[in-house]
Amino acid sequence: MAQKQIQEQRQEQKLQQTISAQQLLQAQLVELPITQLMERIETEMHDNPALETSSDEEWPGMSEGSDYDDAADNGDDQGDYDVQREREERSDALDAALENIGRDDEELPVYHDGMTTGEEREEMVYGDSLSFYDQLTQQMNETDLSARERDIMEYLIGSLDDDGLLRKDLDSICDELAIYHNIDVTAKEIESVLMKLQEFDPAGIGARSLQECLLLQIDRRDDSQLKSLMAEVIRHYFDEFTKKHWDRIRSALSLNELQAEMLQKELRRLNPKPGASMGEAVGRSMQQIIPDFIVDTQDDGTISFTLNNGELPQLQVSQSFADLLKDYQQNKEGLTRQMKEALLYTRQKVEAAHSFIEAVRTRHRTLTVTMKAIIQLQHRFFEDGDEASLRPMILKDVAAKTGLDLSTISRVSNSKYVLTRWGMFPLKYFFSDGFVTESGEELSTREIKSILRDIIEAEDKRHPLSDDALSDALRQRGYPVARRTVAKYRDQLGIPVARLRK
Repeated sequence: MAQKQIQEQRQEQKLQQTISAQQLLQAQLVELPITQLMERIETEMHDNPALETSSDEEWPGMSEGSDYDDAADNGDDQGDYDVQREREERSDALDAALENIGRDDEELPVYHDGMTTGEEREEMVYGDSLSFYDQLTQQMNETDLSARERDIMEYLIGSLDDDGLLRKDLDSICDELAIYHNIDVTAKEIESVLMKLQEFDPAGIGARSLQECLLLQIDRRDDSQLKSLMAEVIRHYFDEFTKKHWDRIRSALSLNELQAEMLQKELRRLNPKPGASMGEAVGRSMQQIIPDFIVDTQDDGTISFTLNNGELPQLQVSQSFADLLKDYQQNKEGLTRQMKEALLYTRQKVEAAHSFIEAVRTRHRTLTVTMKAIIQLQHRFFEDGDEASLRPMILKDVAAKTGLDLSTISRVSNSKYVLTRWGMFPLKYFFSDGFVTESGEELSTREIKSILRDIIEAEDKRHPLSDDALSDALRQRGYPVARRTVAKYRDQLGIPVARLRK
């Protein structure tokens, strides 16, 4: 009886932990704007080989026949982000790097997300992207280094090529530091600093060869049998790996066909050019504001909206992983220790893929119902675009209308933008406190601030209005606001006191 209670208690605790982990994942994805979600999905697919794309699965949409239908995205075929193509191109980049070992003076093809260099340059004209050097310098400034170590690391960062690799030998760097910077160091001292640089993101940065670059990436992974096998291939069978002699590797490691396929698939996911991919990701994320919602207002006042799925891929669990898990589970009795470890790894990856797909779907549903509620509450604004039409609305109002938690509404409204007929607005723009007049009428503080700004802009600058005078002016327009409240709103608008406005 006692043993049964212990088992039930353990099962219940495990279930609670699983639910908590899933809820945490859902909360994280809900908070991400579309650009960061795309990056998160790409990272998840890179880390989890059981997560793949599907060309058949459709994004769930709202099927309620109301004026707030979440219409299907009608972008052209080119707008469907083909992550399978991205994987193939990363694999091609690795192939090119392997084929060009020893020819470092040649320009290797760089992974560009399927775009030519010219196309990428054209797309990245918006905004100032953080340079590759600046990103590493930022990480350096967050690292505990002596002044001497900082000087050495700065020179090392400046010596990296566009791929993020250090092609110079350490003795040459010693000579250059002595000649150009009057810093007398040994190769061992430089190597010590280089080890710290190789701890920076992304994994593989600062490597002195392709082999070291791949090993640095493998080293960042969680300990597992697969990690050990990957490291053994790169350390001891690198020549076979570069020449794609997979049969020799499989035979040397005594792997069955499925294990060899899994090992090969994971090795192909390594990035031979961490510097190039780093610059690419930052450039894209900073190029421009991309709306998460697109609201369309017709001339007859009909309002519809679309959740911008951008280039999000349709996700599914890899069929090969699902079949592999099924095969292992049906033959549990005859499993060796190595096969049991493979079973554990496969099950973890499949479960993680299922959880991530469900979290993405939950994000879609949550954003959809939240935006629908906001449009219903702020219908007048979406009709005429007049800031004065915004009614008081706080997180609690949207939570009550959607049935979602306040924390969820807060996460949805964070860092997201809405494209409307009247312009682009942060989602937080539609939230404001209310002000209740003596007659019981509820006014938006945003509306009052807008009127206050108009009054100040129209004042005689030789004799600017005091806060008392502004309070009287607002009262005359039907907004009975106390002087203290006027001062608070004026400060929030960034408008100085009267004597500083002359």
